[in-house]
This record gives sequence, C-alpha cells and structure tokens, in this order.
Amino acid sequence: MKTQPTTDAIWSHLSLDLRRFIRRRVPDDHVADDLLQETFMRVHRNIGTLQDAERLAAWVYQIARNVVHDHHRGTRDPTLALTDVEHVSDEAQDPQSGCRDATWLQEMIQLLPDGYRQAVQMAEIEDKPQQFVADRLGLSLSGAKSRIQRGRAMLKGVLERCCSFELDARGRVMGCDPKPNQQECRECGD
Repeated sequence: MKTQPTTDAIWSHLSLDLRRFIRRRVPDDHVADDLLQETFMRVHRNIGTLQDAERLAAWVYQIARNVVHDHHRGTRDPTLALTDVEHVSDEAQDPQSGCRDATWLQEMIQLLPDGYRQAVQMAEIEDKPQQFVADRLGLSLSGAKSRIQRGRAMLKGVLERCCSFELDARGRVMGCDPKPNQQECRECGD
C-alpha cells in the first residue's frame, strides 16, 4: 500500500501551478494568495480522505475549484459581463492568465465570414435587438435570427479551437485557458 503524501510535499510539487490556476479565476493577486492558502488548508484537513494517490493532482485541483467557486458565491456578482472585462486594469492581470480582456472576443468575431460577423457583432457586442439586425442587414426577422444563431455556432467553434472554458452551473464563463499550440487567438498564451 502506498503512503499518503504530506501537505509539504504537495505544496512543493503543485503550489506554483495551482496559484496560476487560481489567479486566472480571480481579479486580484492577494485574493489568489488567500484562496491558495485556503486550498492547502482544505488539502491538509482532508488528506486522509484521498483514496487514490495516483489522482492526487486532480483531487487538489478539484479542491481549488471548489474554493474559487465558494469565493465567487460569497461575492455579490461572481461573474463579469463581457463589457465589464474591459475595465479590469492590465496591471491586475497575471501575464500568464490568457484570455485577458474583451479584445480577444472582438478578434474571434473578426474571423467569422462577413454577414455572420456583422450579425454577431450587432447582436452580441452592440446588444442590438434582432429586428434591428434584420433591418440593418436587409433580412427578414427569421433570416436575421438564423444568421445570428449560425454566427454564434461558428464563433463557438473558433473559441473552442483556441481555448478551454470553465463554466459555472448556469453556463457562464468562469475562466478560460489557452489550448497548447492554438492558432486562432494571438492574445491567449503570450
């Protein structure tokens, strides 16, 4: 039977990567440090419940996800709207955080074919009603709805090729990480 790893050994092995993982999901370095400490407090308290030492990293990261989730649940509004992302200062961002600001979304939308790009831009970024999109693009309302839906599906495909997204229970984006060797987004992973 394998022996349980110590908290010190886990800290030595995982703390740097785990801090980056947490930092991508919170807006402040100090909060990330606090949540890292809370994560390791939970690891220390529950190390005896670890059943499979082979899955240690997955177990620790799940604890970290729960700590971050608990933190967001305790705040008034745990998610940022896309328009709120622009107000986060660059200095507050970790240089390895990927998907740093709303410019990445604009860049992804620019990769869509022209008619779809315009429809998605108006509906999602400019928050225009679908009837406005229809009138502006010279389409019927059902045609505009269809174009917006297809454009969203294309955008989702582009985004999924670029990044891995972490969603909350309601499907809202909690965090994203660039995929290795991604080709679509120039900002992620710099």
